[in-house]
Amino acid sequence: MTTRDVWDPGRYERFQFERSLPFFDLLALVCPVPGLRIVDLGCGTGALTRRLHDQLRPLETVGVDCSAAMLKQCEPHVTDGLSFRVGDLGALDLEGRFDLVFSNAALHWVEDHPALLRRLVPLLNPGGQLAVQVPANHEHPSQTLAATVASRPTFAEALEGYVRHAPVLSATRYAEELHELGFAEQSVASRVYVHELPDREAMVEWVRGTTLTDYERRMPADLYEKFLEEYRIEVARVFPEATPFFFPFQRTLLWGQLDG
Repeated sequence: MTTRDVWDPGRYERFQFERSLPFFDLLALVCPVPGLRIVDLGCGTGALTRRLHDQLRPLETVGVDCSAAMLKQCEPHVTDGLSFRVGDLGALDLEGRFDLVFSNAALHWVEDHPALLRRLVPLLNPGGQLAVQVPANHEHPSQTLAATVASRPTFAEALEGYVRHAPVLSATRYAEELHELGFAEQSVASRVYVHELPDREAMVEWVRGTTLTDYERRMPADLYEKFLEEYRIEVARVFPEATPFFFPFQRTLLWGQLDG
């Protein structure tokens, strides 16, 4: 199955305010230390990476993303000590170690989170911090309806049977994993962010900018338009139209610090 880069920075940034709320909550968990070396995994358009860099004032911040379209948007944010590079979050190839590994709403695209956490620990210096926020909204109908549509024969053939399953763990499981990996201090919390979107279609646009990209990149453009049409039908069947439209979104925020 071939895939393509279908990330649309404009569509993703349409909900910039709502998507930035957990970033600031995650940033508040980080202990500021002079002279940090930071990597931001899944930096997206780079706007929030710049906020991270400006607030913590590290020696160096490296933003990493796999999408060329997203990295193009990072160019205006390059400044002293802040750079961006392409990279596969599932197979990291980074030079040296960091004092903070930071990731906001990106690592849910990587499978097997216990193994992922084991790969992240060697990136940290002694006393290093790990700060991660992952969407944990996979049981919400906006997500499950996408899997329902993907399972239909018309799309299953093109997807070769692929249906997205979120690799996100429970908050308790993340706490157990951090403990096993030697994080002497940690904080793990599940939080629901409550959003009022303009209407039901706005929720569809939200999901188009994230979860549905995993299907879009795996099928021809014309077939994806049919997929999107059937997804909209299912959303209309489950959710009555409302203005504003209530959209709760669950996320998990985790922070840990190794012994110095």
